[in-house]
Amino acid sequence: MTNRIALVLGLLIMAIVVTDVILFGSDHVVFLSKKLFELIEWIAFWR
Repeated sequence: MTNRIALVLGLLIMAIVVTDVILFGSDHVVFLSKKLFELIEWIAFWR
């Protein structure tokens, strides 16, 4: 992955999250962040 592709993907993800927070609020973003953190810990356990 080149730096340009990584930058575009990062900006795209940030734009989607910001739009989501503006339109729907931040409650479900916090929920999904907690679940993502749990998934990362679970995957790290099996590593």
